[in-house]
Amino acid sequence: MTDDTIGGRGVNAPDVVRRDLSTEALLTVRDLRVEFGKKGQRPTTAVDEVTFEIRRGEHLGIVGESGSGKSVTSLAIMGLLPATGVRVSGQIMFDGEDLLAASEKRMRDVRGRDIAMIFQDPMTSLNPVVTIGTQISEVIRGHRDMGKAEANERAVELLRKVAMPDPGRRMKEYPHQLSGGMRQRVLIAIALANEPQLLIADEPTTALDVTIQAQILEILKQVVADTGTALIMITHDLGVVAGLCDSVHVMYQGRVVESAQRRPLFAEPRHPYTGGLLASVPRLDSPRGQPLKPIPGSPTDVLPWTQGCAFTPRCANRIDTCTEKTPALKIEGQRALRCFNPLTLSSAGGATP
Repeated sequence: MTDDTIGGRGVNAPDVVRRDLSTEALLTVRDLRVEFGKKGQRPTTAVDEVTFEIRRGEHLGIVGESGSGKSVTSLAIMGLLPATGVRVSGQIMFDGEDLLAASEKRMRDVRGRDIAMIFQDPMTSLNPVVTIGTQISEVIRGHRDMGKAEANERAVELLRKVAMPDPGRRMKEYPHQLSGGMRQRVLIAIALANEPQLLIADEPTTALDVTIQAQILEILKQVVADTGTALIMITHDLGVVAGLCDSVHVMYQGRVVESAQRRPLFAEPRHPYTGGLLASVPRLDSPRGQPLKPIPGSPTDVLPWTQGCAFTPRCANRIDTCTEKTPALKIEGQRALRCFNPLTLSSAGGATP
């Protein structure tokens, strides 16, 4: 096992990072590695050396650009990666059980009951030819000994809980008859139908306007708080993380490059990539007319991790060592950092949310 450690409670992190919500981690991911490839071809590593823990009631954020490995990590936890052409190694322990060693039958029992997921696109995630009520109630009946009438009552209750207007009428409607915000509420209701212990939200506000985003996040925050569910929020939006998560974990090209509690990370980002993400977000206290500072290049401008730091081609803080050695993720006080030449407070320009 490597020394890589991330999470609201890191595997090797000091006790000061931990919140006393429970004595045992609900989910522990150790050295997770996901490779895609075909026979006879060199595999592509999408996720590598990812290690973190989350306990009941904790809210954990995973942040990064498209292609950083966020969604692949969540799909590996859910056991939803393709059966062929994919190699998953490491360990995913959920409530004392190794999910990577579980059968598909066992994973079907776990998914939707103990672990639930809110997917990115509410339109393509719902069946277009099945009513909303049926889609919610079949999830309930699939894991509970409950009749149709009772399951429908539970479905209406869930729609009401996620602030769906006129939930009784919506039960009889189809996805295309609902707005984007309403469809997202349906997905949240489905995910919470069986009161899971762990909820994974993968970009739950994608393609929604700002007002609806705020409403969805407030609903999600309230519902999770009411149930005590552990939450993993996957997003590219640091604003979402600032208002919802306890700890933040920044991924780049399949590896975690920085991990810290939310406030220290926003106040003093240490990795140049984290600093770049924060600098590219508009701030209300910035002078009028001040341009944003985008991260140079694109996510495809990378150096293989086996040769050095993958962020080197886009990094203004790079030094010769960055192209000569692979940085390890090391614990520095309350944060984990993978960088040879980190930012200082003055150069980072952080802001406490």
